[in-house]
Amino acid sequence: MANTPQSKKRARQTLRRTEVNKARRSRIRTYLRKVEEAIASGNADAAREALKSAQPELMRGVTRGVYHKNTAARKISRLAARVKALSAA
Repeated sequence: MANTPQSKKRARQTLRRTEVNKARRSRIRTYLRKVEEAIASGNADAAREALKSAQPELMRGVTRGVYHKNTAARKISRLAARVKALSAA
């Protein structure tokens, strides 16, 4: 357990940041799920639009420190490839 005033404050701050980051992660996952659902339904236009809205959300997560830059780039790249393949088919 935290003993010093500073460690008590850090513990409080960590709890707050954890809640905020959890909400951000959840929001990003929702956007990614919409892309996945559009791909699964076979609707190329909806998948493209969903990907277009998911990209800035994912990169915002990188800026805020929720995701690593390469993780976000990998996710976007893989989703974009799947949307492209869906459009070509």
